[in-house]
Amino acid sequence: MKRLTEVDDVLPPFSPAEAGTQTITSIDLFAGAGGLTAGLHGGSDRFRTIRAVEHDLAAAATFEENHGRGLVYAGGIEEWLAEEDVPEVDLVVGGPPCQGFSQLNRNRVGVERNSLWEKYALTISKARPKWFLMENVSTFLKAPEYQQLLSWTEPNGLLSDYVVDARVLLAADYGAPQKRRRTVVIGHRRDVAAPGFPRPTHDPSAYGTVAQAFEEVRPAVTDIDLPSRTVEFSGRSFPGPFRSDELHLTRQYQDLSRRRFRKIPAEGNRFNLPDDLKTPCWIAHTSGSGDVMGRLYADRPSVTIRTEFFKPEKGRYLHPTEHRAITHFEAALLQGFPPDYKWVGSKVEIARQIGNAVPIALGQALGATIAQAAAH
Repeated sequence: MKRLTEVDDVLPPFSPAEAGTQTITSIDLFAGAGGLTAGLHGGSDRFRTIRAVEHDLAAAATFEENHGRGLVYAGGIEEWLAEEDVPEVDLVVGGPPCQGFSQLNRNRVGVERNSLWEKYALTISKARPKWFLMENVSTFLKAPEYQQLLSWTEPNGLLSDYVVDARVLLAADYGAPQKRRRTVVIGHRRDVAAPGFPRPTHDPSAYGTVAQAFEEVRPAVTDIDLPSRTVEFSGRSFPGPFRSDELHLTRQYQDLSRRRFRKIPAEGNRFNLPDDLKTPCWIAHTSGSGDVMGRLYADRPSVTIRTEFFKPEKGRYLHPTEHRAITHFEAALLQGFPPDYKWVGSKVEIARQIGNAVPIALGQALGATIAQAAAH
């Protein structure tokens, strides 16, 4: 099986004039809030998403608010495959969760996850796309799921018509104000061009910073609750939709937390706290992660925005100067979502959608790369 391994094994530099006008149709599986789809469409106006699949109803509602009514199937991929015919498209995007093939996961959850990967491969075999694109955790190349994917591309395998390559990409290299490392897998059908991977557009001296991302955001925050608004989706009522800039909301912190925040200086963390403000665990462990209760560096990209960014005890999520964690709006900006992107769900549900999303800038770079391949 041929695999691309060298940086030079990419197509020549892309000129927008080469793109042409032919539409690139796509299906977005495990679509979440639509970050990857938004990025692809930002990378080229040739993309047209014709179907999305997302089992989390709040995330599916968010996708629909931003990308079109009736576009998303609100349910699991296995249900979708049983109920609908898979359309033939140029591109399939989205990556199922890991851990399905782990020998440690012999319970029902593991079996279900394994099935998700098989359904994902089955969708590709039915859709017959020219390319497929997956994004997953940075350690994915060592996961058994990746080996399973490779085995499917061998002769007589479910994806034997495809060649795959994978690399770990850093979102900051493509303009995201965030040091998020993710594995990107790109598969191409053997009868079409291999798109390669996008070349970095930013070097470390030109990375986007937290201060730049927050430039137009007022530092002081007093509101806590979401606006009182609901939307009907898939037979249920959900909070929303809310624009990103309506999510500049803080939390009701305990007095102990506020006292801690005030003692943590710029770029500091839990190690800067006096002992009377430390937990017994922090006192006992004087080494380890410096991100716990850490402030974001204003002049650097942020750490990876995860699903619990609103909890400073989970990582370096304190505002660079304010005595609070970053807000949902600020987290969305660090992921590249515009102020007018719409969200559906509770604060916890929306945080999960933001943290699970593909940074928009990375999606744009990948979209431009696929469009380049389609033009050759």
